[in-house]
Formats: sequence, structure tokens, C-alpha cells
Amino acid sequence: MTIERTLSIIKPDATRRNLIGKIVARFEEKNLRVIAQKKMQLTLQQVQEFYYVHRERAFYNDLCQFMISGTVVAMVLEGENAVLKNRDIMGATNPANADAGTIRADFAESIEANSVHGSDSLENAAQEIAYFFSGLEIVG
Repeated sequence: MTIERTLSIIKPDATRRNLIGKIVARFEEKNLRVIAQKKMQLTLQQVQEFYYVHRERAFYNDLCQFMISGTVVAMVLEGENAVLKNRDIMGATNPANADAGTIRADFAESIEANSVHGSDSLENAAQEIAYFFSGLEIVG
């Protein structure tokens, strides 16, 4: 049993539609615990830094503009194989390819407005968690 931590962000399309509770419930139903959470309005600079790895991709500017279009909820999730489990619960990035019953299949509006972000590896999870949370804010 490997207990891991991962970052999840509920994106502006989902917060705008009051889906925070429904999305958090999906994680909790699959035994992921929310050990840190905050609602925030990101700045363009914060989003550009966070998504820096995608800066050369065609969707980068649109993604940055979308992520500052409303509030987000950043969370640290903890549980057995949390990174992979979170990604399974979220579903494919493109909601058209997401399995039925996943967050993106059920709630996403488009490939960009796909309701959630999740870390894709343990290494990225550690970096992404540290970007949004200090150690004092994480209560396991």
C-alpha cells in the first residue's frame, strides 16, 4: 500500500456551476482524503508560472486566460496510489474520450473547460502542491 499525495484543482467552469461539492464527493467516495483546500482567484502571472511546462503549446494562452476567468479550488488529496486514482476519477483530458462516470465525462463543457486539473506524476504532484500550499496548510 503506497500512500501518496496529489494536487487537484477544480477549474472555473465547475466552480461557476456550483459543482465543488459534487466533485469533492467523487474523490472522497474513492477513498481520497482532502488534507488541504483553498478557494482562490489566480492571477495571470500565477497561472503562467504554474502551466510554464506548456508555454510552447498552442493552447497555452487560452488555458491561462480560462484559468483566470473565475475562482478555482486547489486541493491536496491523500490516499493509496493517489496520483493514478485521481487521474482515473477525472477521466481523459478530452471529455469526448472520458469514460462514463468520470468527472470530465459528467461535468466538462469542453477540452479546455474540463472541470478539473490533476497532477500527472508523483514528482509533479510534489512541485504542484508546494506551488499552492505551505507545509503548515496541509493537515493529514
